Amino acid sequence: MASKIPFVRDMTFDYGVPQQVSPLIRRIVAENPGPFTFRGTGVYIVGKGEVAVIDPGPDMAEHIELLLKAVAGEKVTHIFVTHGHMDHSPAARPLAAATGATIYACAEPVIPSESEVRMEAGDDLTFQPDIAVHDGDVFHGKGWTIEAVSTPGHTSHHTAYALHEENALFPGDHIMGWSTTVISPPDGDMTDYLDSLLKVRERDFDTLWPTHGPPVQGNVREFVQAYIDHRIAREDQILERLARGDRTIREMVPVMYADVDKKLHPAACHSVLAHMIHLVKTGRVECSGAPCIDSLYALRRAA
Repeated sequence: MASKIPFVRDMTFDYGVPQQVSPLIRRIVAENPGPFTFRGTGVYIVGKGEVAVIDPGPDMAEHIELLLKAVAGEKVTHIFVTHGHMDHSPAARPLAAATGATIYACAEPVIPSESEVRMEAGDDLTFQPDIAVHDGDVFHGKGWTIEAVSTPGHTSHHTAYALHEENALFPGDHIMGWSTTVISPPDGDMTDYLDSLLKVRERDFDTLWPTHGPPVQGNVREFVQAYIDHRIAREDQILERLARGDRTIREMVPVMYADVDKKLHPAACHSVLAHMIHLVKTGRVECSGAPCIDSLYALRRAA
C-alpha cells in the first residue's frame, strides 16, 4: 500500500462570497466543483485597498462578476497565476481588463496533454502572462510581500507564491489538502515534482493555501513529508511488481490499485508512467525504447 496522507477535507464556505481566512487573505470559491477541482477553485485576494489576486479561476461570467464585486473600491495591482489550466488561469485576462491589473506567471508554454483519458480540468493553451516570473522574484504591495517559488512537476511551468508576512504559501495544485496531485507526462514530471516537494518542505511554511480545498496548517512540514513518502511507497510498489515478473504498466495497475474503481485505472496508468519515467531516469528500471504506457520494463541489471 502507498503511504497514507492525513488529508484535510472539511471546508466551510458559500460560493461567491468573500471569506476572510487570515489577517491578509480573503478567499472566494468559484462554483465549479468536480473530480479535479474538489469544491471549486479557491481564488485568493491578498491585502486591503491595493490587492493581489492569486489564481483567478475559470472564465465564468457570474464568477468574474462576483470577483469584481469582492474587490469593488479597491485597486487590483497584481494577478498571479500558478499554471495554465482551465480552472486556474482563464479569468485572469477579463479580470485584468476590468481592473487594469498586470498578470504575472511563468512564461513557459502550456504543454498540451497527450492522454487518452481526461487527467485534468483542461489545458489553457492560450494563456500568456503580461510579465514572466522566475524563482525568487519578489513583489511588493501595500502591506504585503509575495515571492515566486518555482515548483515544476504538476506542470513544467507551475509556480507557487509565498506570502512573507504570514509565512504562507499558495501552492496551486502542487500540494492539496484534500487529494494527491495529478502528475501526467509529458507536462507532468515526477523527478521535478519530488524535487519541488523537498524544496517546499525545507521552507517550513506555517500554512499552505491550495487553490482547491481547505488549508494545511500547523503540521505543514509533516504533511509535505507524507506527500513525499506516498510517492516513494508507490515507487516501491512498482519495483515489487517488476520483481514479481510484471513487464507492463497495464499489468501492474489492477494489482496496485485494487481498491480503486476500475474506471479510474486508465488514469492510474498515467500516474504509474510518471513514476516509471523517474525510475528509468534514476537508473533503477530498464525500458525498451522511450518510456510509455505500453513499453516493456524490467529491474535494472547489475553491471
